[in-house]
Amino acid sequence: MKILSIQSSVAYGHVGNSAAVFPLQRLRHEVWPVLTVHFSNHTGYGAWRGPLLAPTDVADVIAGIADRGVLGTADAVLSGYQGDPAVGAVILDAVAQVKAANPDALYCCDPVMGDVGRGMFVRPGIPEYLRDTVVPRADIVTPNQFELEFLSGRTTATLDDLLAAVDTVRATGPRHVLVTSVLHGDLPADHLDVVAVSDTGAWAVTTPLLPIAPNGGGDVTAALYLAHLATTGSPQTALERTTNSIFAILEATLAAGTRELQLVAAQDAIADPPTRFTARRLR
Repeated sequence: MKILSIQSSVAYGHVGNSAAVFPLQRLRHEVWPVLTVHFSNHTGYGAWRGPLLAPTDVADVIAGIADRGVLGTADAVLSGYQGDPAVGAVILDAVAQVKAANPDALYCCDPVMGDVGRGMFVRPGIPEYLRDTVVPRADIVTPNQFELEFLSGRTTATLDDLLAAVDTVRATGPRHVLVTSVLHGDLPADHLDVVAVSDTGAWAVTTPLLPIAPNGGGDVTAALYLAHLATTGSPQTALERTTNSIFAILEATLAAGTRELQLVAAQDAIADPPTRFTARRLR
């Protein structure tokens, strides 16, 4: 595939495009990375340097791709953290241009806004903008459980609750929803679920809950799920491949004793996902 990926970038470490591009390339896809920021490192360190690109600059880069006559050949658009509604508008305009030329193109949105224990960590107004304007335009959304609850206005204490929340979000537009970091009362201790829902059904994969939560994990997850779903057409297969690759990356990161994702060290598990975990059908 050809994938237009509009995200942040860091020189050191792996978040945003610095987390998504290499895994997509390792799966043999062509990626056109458009940067919204270029920082020295991710903001989780508490200090960083580098420019936040103006929305007009981001739009200029996309316009330059269109000038080459190739923007309409993109098979998918991928976006992650959107710190400014003006950047969101640029992304949605790019999606509209791509879809006008290729109606089969997919838009995958990772609606980054917050997490359990941290609450919302984006600027005021961004969660509502994502919920009301961006998510309805997406084909695929990849929220974590916390973000799903905000997008749906529902709590998700059980799997049935979770599926009802997903159905609420899907009714606004997205055909495919992948929910990460799902915790509920039916799980064994120290385990979590990843859940995929589409028109054809719902599936879950259960994995051990590793004592690690590095930045960028959601960015890699969204990229891998988009790639596997688009190439196989199977949410179940995409869920299994994505979850197995992510777990291997997290294991390698934990073993290395670092806070940065070990994408290079675990690249074989990206190119050829293990088959350790299988999906069970929920409905």
